[in-house]
Amino acid sequence: MVVGMKHLCVLALFLLVHGGGRKGVEGAGECGRVPVQRMALQLAPCASAAQDAQVQVSAACCSAVQRVGQNPACLCAVMLSDTAKSVGAKPEVAVTIPKRCNLANRPVGYECGGYTIP
Repeated sequence: MVVGMKHLCVLALFLLVHGGGRKGVEGAGECGRVPVQRMALQLAPCASAAQDAQVQVSAACCSAVQRVGQNPACLCAVMLSDTAKSVGAKPEVAVTIPKRCNLANRPVGYECGGYTIP
């Protein structure tokens, strides 16, 4: 029991020290407490628009991008996620979706990997 408690205290100390430097909710990633891969599923309506810049972006996609795009780091992480790649999303096309949706409050100029949101 004492050994178990010792390990728990060490783990808590580790999380406190290493989690303290993150922005947003403590212990959270780019999308808060929601894992990026799961957040990517919310952008499922954008799959075809993220593969081809000539495809018209659906209203459902624009609504999802507007929600997720309130946190540019999360939007970027989602666009570059393994989930997005698994459906054939091309990052260079995906970053154009906020502009193609005509979102006035999109994160223009935000650096997303090697891409910039227009």
